Amino acid sequence: MRSLKTTKSICPEDVFERLDAELFVDNDNRVIISKNCPEHGSFEDVYWSDFTQFKKVERFRDLGNGVALPRKTEKGCPYDCGLCESHKSRTTLLIVDVTNRCNLSCPICFAHAGKKGYVYEPSKEQVKDVLEYAQEVNHPVKIRAVQFSGGEPTIREDLPELVRVAKEAGYEHVEVNTNGVVIAKKGPSYIRELRRAGTSTLYLQFDGLKREIYEETRGLDLLPVKQKVIEHAREAGLDSIVLVVTLVGGVNDDDLGNIIRYGTRNSDVVRCVNVQPVSISGRIDRSKREKMRITLPDFTRLCEEQTDGQVTRDDFYTVPTINMLSKVLNYVLRGGQRYYPEFTCHPHCGLATFVFVKGEKVVPITRYIDVDGLYEDLKKMYENAERTKKIPKKRKLVYTFLKRTSLSFLPKLPKVYSLLKSGSYESAGRVMRGLMMIGGMHFMDPYNFDLERVQSCCIHYGVPDKKEKGRLIPFCTMNSIHRDNIEREFSIPLEEYKGL
Repeated sequence: MRSLKTTKSICPEDVFERLDAELFVDNDNRVIISKNCPEHGSFEDVYWSDFTQFKKVERFRDLGNGVALPRKTEKGCPYDCGLCESHKSRTTLLIVDVTNRCNLSCPICFAHAGKKGYVYEPSKEQVKDVLEYAQEVNHPVKIRAVQFSGGEPTIREDLPELVRVAKEAGYEHVEVNTNGVVIAKKGPSYIRELRRAGTSTLYLQFDGLKREIYEETRGLDLLPVKQKVIEHAREAGLDSIVLVVTLVGGVNDDDLGNIIRYGTRNSDVVRCVNVQPVSISGRIDRSKREKMRITLPDFTRLCEEQTDGQVTRDDFYTVPTINMLSKVLNYVLRGGQRYYPEFTCHPHCGLATFVFVKGEKVVPITRYIDVDGLYEDLKKMYENAERTKKIPKKRKLVYTFLKRTSLSFLPKLPKVYSLLKSGSYESAGRVMRGLMMIGGMHFMDPYNFDLERVQSCCIHYGVPDKKEKGRLIPFCTMNSIHRDNIEREFSIPLEEYKGL
């Protein structure tokens, strides 16, 4: 066994107990996180299942500079989330839970009014304040994407109005995270209503193509519901659905290839298959954790195995890889001002690739573009601009891109050229509509919690606050530490809500 680094973590049985932790490589080439609590004992879990891939993504590490208006640390990270001055990344995606009510009772869910005994449902005014506060904290870099989540957002009758509020607050991309039950029942007209309000994407919970998977993860067979949502979206003219897979070892890890093929068959409306390995909350014995635990290298391996090598583990790159393009665009199109989204999350948080769909087959973009070479070219361009303060010409950026692409990519170039020339949300959308993304984002739980990763998180919850207009909390600290306290503070008892 070889030690890699020390970090800070939390105790799985008392999340307000901060612990020293160590990452090491075991005899199976896995990266393990180990920690010891004086009261509750020792804990070990798999952090990344492949050390080789762990090392590969490190070269793309790209730390941010924090937010414009951090909060003062009093209790110490990760207990002063707001964001505090220890946080290194700005907000790339803002999540706002608009209710904890739900029309399901999923065994693997962490947000449900029925289980909690209270209703958390921010008012329209509170949501507006949170949306505005998040933009103020992240100034001058504008947050372009917000996701309304829950609970089940479509339970709120005023959801279209909340979408309009988000658009008015400057969010270009508005997602609705949904289990699809209401949408399947209301049909295309409801999707059209959401679209008119400004909804860009449905973030559709989608755990597989087998009845028994849904019975285990959601408590009942929901596959027909998911299929209806796809049909309704097509009829309503919505061409942006993300299939969101909660991947659980021993439950649906053998169905990933089928999910990808389902996405390709419906690629006129499906833009992405987004896999989220299960976050394990609550007390659970080690053997069950080991069976359920999926890490990002497992995800890429399963993609390779279950697509018969059409997509390989080497086709996946860590999220901050794309940040070098944002930095260069800031110079080329904005004269060096910080404007474009900053993808500075930790390199071990997420992996993704883009594929072209050809029937039921897929061809990764890496077959056309030398991603490693392009990254190094962009890095040199950015570092030279930082050193000399000379603005690179647009044609140099286009030439750099051409140099690293194959001739067979030429038919795709007009849309890419438009993106490089304008950097606009619309031009990015046109490029994305010719592709499908396959990605995985591994949100942490108290067992594999690493403070270093938390401090680079760029997916932040926006929540109400009694002292200011709002508060921002990194995804993994929200769900591992802060959710219960925040929701209780701004909730009403379930029996009182029913009496309204």
